[in-house]
Amino acid sequence: MELDDLYQQIILDHNKKRAGYGLQPGGFPSHQYNPTCGDELTLTVRLSEDGSTIIAFEWEGKGCSISQASASLMTSEATGMSVVEFESFANGFRDAMRSRGTISLSEDEYGDLAALSGVSKFVARVKCAMLAWVAAEDSLILTRESLN
Repeated sequence: MELDDLYQQIILDHNKKRAGYGLQPGGFPSHQYNPTCGDELTLTVRLSEDGSTIIAFEWEGKGCSISQASASLMTSEATGMSVVEFESFANGFRDAMRSRGTISLSEDEYGDLAALSGVSKFVARVKCAMLAWVAAEDSLILTRESLN
């Protein structure tokens, strides 16, 4: 199996088996909408009691396989990270997505999220891949503000 085929299969699998899918009441959800293609996503970040660790991402959405797979992959790879680790992780993902193909995500660091590296070559699809990440960062800000 070619690497591109494997990456395509990872995206399709995460589009179907959505890690973290389903919102629970409470928390500080962020709703994001991509007017370019109609993708929509609402996501809540759940933190540990001391606010230092991400214990869950909960989300619901509809849209293309890239937006839905990105949310699922982020959930799979980033749950359990410290907030500081996640912020760095998200910045690296954003940099890769905005690179127009010049930066690839390392499988060692990003795991199956590396399957989304090729999206950066298609500017119109970058917003799809970033939707969950923007929602996560927004929910994280709201959640941390509530702890202060």
